[in-house]
Amino acid sequence: MDLPLIWAVLIAVAVMMYVVLDGMDLGVGMLSAFAEDDEERNMMSATIEPVWDGNETWLILGGGGLFAAFPLAYAVIMPAVYLPVLVMLAALIFRGVAFEFRHKAVRPPTRRFWNGAFYGGSLVAAFSQGLILGAFITGFETDGRNFAGGAFDWLSPFSLLTGVSVTIGYILLGACWLVLKTEGELQTKAKRFGLMALIAVSICFALVSLATLSIDPRVTERWGLSMTQFDFAKILPLSPVPLAGLVLTFWLARDLLRIGTPESGPEWRPYLLAIGIFLSGYVGLAISLFPWLVPFEFNLWQAAARDNALGLMLVGAAIMLPLILLYTAYVYSLFWGKVKPGDGYHA
Repeated sequence: MDLPLIWAVLIAVAVMMYVVLDGMDLGVGMLSAFAEDDEERNMMSATIEPVWDGNETWLILGGGGLFAAFPLAYAVIMPAVYLPVLVMLAALIFRGVAFEFRHKAVRPPTRRFWNGAFYGGSLVAAFSQGLILGAFITGFETDGRNFAGGAFDWLSPFSLLTGVSVTIGYILLGACWLVLKTEGELQTKAKRFGLMALIAVSICFALVSLATLSIDPRVTERWGLSMTQFDFAKILPLSPVPLAGLVLTFWLARDLLRIGTPESGPEWRPYLLAIGIFLSGYVGLAISLFPWLVPFEFNLWQAAARDNALGLMLVGAAIMLPLILLYTAYVYSLFWGKVKPGDGYHA
């Protein structure tokens, strides 16, 4: 049994779950900046109120799993991205405090401050995660088994591009969630934001994909590309991944345009299509970087803990992960349905 590969898949699943779930509520938080009044903003926050803190469980699983299962990768990656990680955690904490305090504020200036902290924290957290992703893709300078780069190596044009891309992608997830959970004027507004975000996401994903191909020759070789020729024997088996992303993008655009019309499809589908777009990009990134866990220094087998430790932790994961999945599914099903004016308002 290939325990390092199993743990790599488990951590990848945890990270993807975090992206599609907490990315959604970060997107709603950013979109709350455009609410017309407190009632509309309260309706937006009510759509994520029962689930937002549980969504962050997957971030803990991803980070904790990396620390326990791949200590060498953790030892290299964390020092390289300390600053954006600290900023992200501070933003998530500040956002969580603002989520509660904005309902308790009585005076308008105080309410405006906590409202600003809510969507500002969401924005900073999303952008920081994009910076971390960009730094991870470009790789880290190492000396033996230690990080040997500078404190700001994570900051580059590519990481800024991925920061913007992740932020806009989260806005797309948030807009599609609001389409599912709201109705009337707010749903129409969410539809408009979703269409604008989808256009921007399409552009950003294309730019990130092209930039990723230029990072290392091994990435372009994996996809069968070079400056002089195309290796169709490599391209064709992998082509369903980007093609699926393209099809899902057009499908999502059609669904969003039809929201509120007699031809409208099920309102849950835009959110699932947005998840599918993220998943296609995620799989494409995995194809580009596999098996590197610290691109392009250590693969997942070199970075893994000992098999006996991985096996022992796998027993715990086999117990806890189904429980977390069941809890998550139960909470989402329990609070399924549209929010109404006044929902989630605790002042």
